[in-house]
Amino acid sequence: MQELPVISDKPRVKKPDWLRVKLPIGKEYKHVRGLVDQHKLHTICESGNCPNMGECWGAGTATFMILGNICTRSCGFCAVATGRPEAVDWDEPQRVAEAISLMKVKHAVITSVDRDELKDGGSIIWHNTIKAVKSLNPTTTLETLIPDFKADRENIQRVIDAAPEVISHNIETVERLTRQVRIQAKYRRSLETLRILKEGGARTKSGIMLGLGETKEEIVETLKDLAGVAVDVVTIGQYLQPTSKHLPVARFVHPDEFAEYREIGYELGFDYVESGPLVRSSYHSERHVDKGYGRGKWLEEKGLAG
Repeated sequence: MQELPVISDKPRVKKPDWLRVKLPIGKEYKHVRGLVDQHKLHTICESGNCPNMGECWGAGTATFMILGNICTRSCGFCAVATGRPEAVDWDEPQRVAEAISLMKVKHAVITSVDRDELKDGGSIIWHNTIKAVKSLNPTTTLETLIPDFKADRENIQRVIDAAPEVISHNIETVERLTRQVRIQAKYRRSLETLRILKEGGARTKSGIMLGLGETKEEIVETLKDLAGVAVDVVTIGQYLQPTSKHLPVARFVHPDEFAEYREIGYELGFDYVESGPLVRSSYHSERHVDKGYGRGKWLEEKGLAG
């Protein structure tokens, strides 16, 4: 298993007050927590130390990771292990579907590691998993957070054909920083993946992390690029360094600046913009399913709804 290089020996920047998270509580959270522990279910919510786990689980939303827990890529921001993945588990789709049923999840997000060593990039397991979840959980809405599949149209089409409510692929950062932050990924290739998804009729979504050294102008340019391939939903959140071996936080972005990017996003035409320090890709994702919901709320705020 590959070890990530030490990026910086500098002490971490102290987190500001606005990044404090309330402890998860509530009946629904405790129910999901108990099922996860009892049945040893794997959620990215836990493995990614997501700050919104309590809120999401309390709302009946959970995120599952398929195709193993070893990635073929070594992004500088991600805590998932890099190395040679294990063989594909063809029984996994049914187990994921059963786990979602067991947890009585109202809205599920499914993501995966990159499997660049596979000819299909893992797209067949993706297709089978979506179909199995839909079959066993007909009332559960579904978002799929997919790899770029190297912008291979055939592999991307398999996910489109399975018809999840939302298909997401994260651009993660601005073009200038992509080589450093995402290493084996390509900014323009991610845009091409999103373009293929939209051409296939999918409701699309992408996310950006801030605080890695990008400028305001680069952030706005990235939003324009995503709008240019007709992305429907965009999430903008603060990057948090998972370990000392990962990229350091260059700065903590103030909530007022996140609010400004939300305004810019809606002005660029996005249907839903989720922007704030604690926002992660799957945060409030159950709301991202409904066309017009976010923009409608924004227009109400502006007094323009009618």
